[in-house]
Amino acid sequence: MALRLVCDFDLRKDVLPGLRARRAASLALGARGGGPGILEDNYESLRILNVERNGNIIYTYKDDKGNVAFGLYDCRTRQNEHLYTFEKDLHVISCSINSERTLLAASLVHSAKEGRKNELQPGSKCLTLLVEIHPVNNVKVLKAVDSSIWVQFLYPQVESHPPPENHLLLISEEKYIEKFHIHVIQEDGNKVVLRDSGHLPRERVAEDFVWAQWDMSEQRLYYIVLKKSRSILKCIQFSANEKFNLMFEAPLDITLSASGFELVNFGCDDLQDQGNLSKHLTLCVFTNHTGHSKTFTAALGSVDSLVTKGLTFLNLDYYVAVYLPGHFFHLLNIQHPDLICHSLFLTGNNEVVDMLPHSPLQSLSGSLVLDWCSGKLYRALLNQSYLLQFLWNTQLDCEKMAVLHCVLSCGRDPRFLEAKIIQWISENISTCHSFDLIQEFIIASSYWSIYPETSNIDKLLPYSSVLTWNTEIPGITLVTEEITLPFMKVHSFKGYWEKLNSNLEYVKCSKPCLLYNNSMVKREWHSLISEEKTGRRRSMVYVRNIFDNAMKVISNLEARNLEPRLTPLFQEEDYHQRLLIGLMVSELREHLLRHLQGIEKKKIEQMVLDYISKLLDLICQILETSWRTHHLHPWVLHLRASAAEFTVFHIMTRILEATMSLFLPLPPGFHTLHTILGVHCLPLHNLLHYIDSGVLLLTETAVIRLMKDLDNSENNEKLKFSIIVRLPPHIGQKICRLWDHPMSSNIISRNHVKQLLLNYKKQPQSSMIDKSPGSVEFLPLNYFIEILTDIESSNQALYAFEGHDNVDAKFVEEAALKHTTMLLGL
Repeated sequence: MALRLVCDFDLRKDVLPGLRARRAASLALGARGGGPGILEDNYESLRILNVERNGNIIYTYKDDKGNVAFGLYDCRTRQNEHLYTFEKDLHVISCSINSERTLLAASLVHSAKEGRKNELQPGSKCLTLLVEIHPVNNVKVLKAVDSSIWVQFLYPQVESHPPPENHLLLISEEKYIEKFHIHVIQEDGNKVVLRDSGHLPRERVAEDFVWAQWDMSEQRLYYIVLKKSRSILKCIQFSANEKFNLMFEAPLDITLSASGFELVNFGCDDLQDQGNLSKHLTLCVFTNHTGHSKTFTAALGSVDSLVTKGLTFLNLDYYVAVYLPGHFFHLLNIQHPDLICHSLFLTGNNEVVDMLPHSPLQSLSGSLVLDWCSGKLYRALLNQSYLLQFLWNTQLDCEKMAVLHCVLSCGRDPRFLEAKIIQWISENISTCHSFDLIQEFIIASSYWSIYPETSNIDKLLPYSSVLTWNTEIPGITLVTEEITLPFMKVHSFKGYWEKLNSNLEYVKCSKPCLLYNNSMVKREWHSLISEEKTGRRRSMVYVRNIFDNAMKVISNLEARNLEPRLTPLFQEEDYHQRLLIGLMVSELREHLLRHLQGIEKKKIEQMVLDYISKLLDLICQILETSWRTHHLHPWVLHLRASAAEFTVFHIMTRILEATMSLFLPLPPGFHTLHTILGVHCLPLHNLLHYIDSGVLLLTETAVIRLMKDLDNSENNEKLKFSIIVRLPPHIGQKICRLWDHPMSSNIISRNHVKQLLLNYKKQPQSSMIDKSPGSVEFLPLNYFIEILTDIESSNQALYAFEGHDNVDAKFVEEAALKHTTMLLGL
């Protein structure tokens, strides 16, 4: 199952046993101490009324005398507390308790004496009461009306000390909301009473609304009013002080009836006919900062299953789960909603679409889910085990993409998850055609490794390697529309509102995409490499800073990975890759410093090191997994490549393809290892094609190893010569000195002659050639060698072959004769 529900609270297990025990003790002692018990006939009366911001749960039940009792379950101590008992046969509509547990607000109506149980009598009065419960004392009537009333205490953001006054919201079925200011004082020690029970100040918060939702975690009120038949969503933020602010107004492209009335998250309203839920619009607000409207049309999973329940929406941090029992289960990515492929759509007879309870569920903050009917409070978690299994079994590219991001966003034990994903990628590397598995994994995993440090990073670092998605997703139609942006009503923002406002300004100004890419790094890297080839150099300070950046990344990476590596990486200088790493550090640091305001420079610098270290570490992990799976030794070259080595070479080639298109750095030593495996695995013509096309790079370390480890068989001679002629001159000269072979001597001689003749000016020569003893009877060669000898003797210091005093005209003569002998087959 993609979603795992962990039960945090169960009325039947956490409350009922205590009520039974209290009933038994009361009978045994003939007393009523400790609160009323419960009769078996009244078990069905036990139900949840409200879940407060601090997680405490208020419930009600009928005691053994038929009176209405209120209790509280403390989520921290996991203990129950009796709050109050009304000695009348009443039905509870709503209930709330303040954070200090000194005041209880309740809205009640008289129960029917006839007809169905709990059916309301027409025209029955609704009493809204405020009760002093520390200790139980006075009862204050706040409202006595014919319409229903719901109550909700406001909770301070920080519960450090008791506030000077409490604030209570009253929501009326007559479409208005009031806020009561309640001052309390202490008397006789710890006794808490109302300071002026005869006069409680109140003010109107909202009116003429048709829909309202309470966000208990953030203490926000969302409500919809109709203006000229147009639905306008408004939001009020309640602060720790007495004030509340209308934060924004936003037009909605939905149609609501002026006679309608619906409340969301104001406790359990069992007065509504649950059987008619599917006939009404199911509407929930989840806080998010994107500026688009997305309309999903989903095909029903089974034609045989009737829609008997309404949609259920569950808030799962970065996702919203949309669930219709027996038909579909969708995980909508609200962190990055731009591409449909980042959301998971499960439809049909899949077991996942029937995994949740079929009773109405209410989504609370912190991924909490409340099942009113069963009296259970769940914590909803993405099921990592199921998602990983689903990843292995799915055949659709869109589902591979969506599940990959779901798994990485879980954040629990990332090293374990990465290892499992790498194993899956290694075995399915060629099965995905819509995107690059390695590329997507590296980008997404690096993003999630850094995101918890600051949520503002989501617009600055790439989340996915995919920019567009045009492949159809079975059973899903998506329409994306630009919406009218909310009109912010205040100008001083903090926290969530600050980020929302900055994002709205970003959308309004149509700023270019701020996601980081390595385009600037690519240009600078090519420029520096070009300067190196032509002999021009930047300032030593600039270059040294770049390599210092690279060293910091590698040190940061090694400090986090203490286990020895199987793959021989980070064992050579690898000038080009260290240059690329250092440049990326500089560019990414400047990018984040430019756009992350209010974060200290030292923290940003560490974020940059962590991000680039993660990129390199993920590549190392893929290589380590491949090496370990196929039992490869780092430096052994066998006569024939095994199937395991072919597989590892293929994986390394795919890693190279993934990083090249994004111009991402590779661990120093990667190209050396890749080239050695390529020499081992590929026929010569394929190998040379890979080298000429830039897939395999001839690093100095790799070529030196090949020259030393391979013998001078005919095939190996062809290989070595083909490699030498493709090397840059300054490396080729060095490599030729290591190869004791006539072909190498020929190359050395040619280079020596080229240098000698570079500035040669012809001088008059004697017509007679003095033949030295042992000279060859081949006049052109004799004449040429005499010229070389003369040049060497006239300016030995200028034309000496650096580091090789034994290379002279005599060496050239011997090399020429050997080469001619070989050509003539003598």
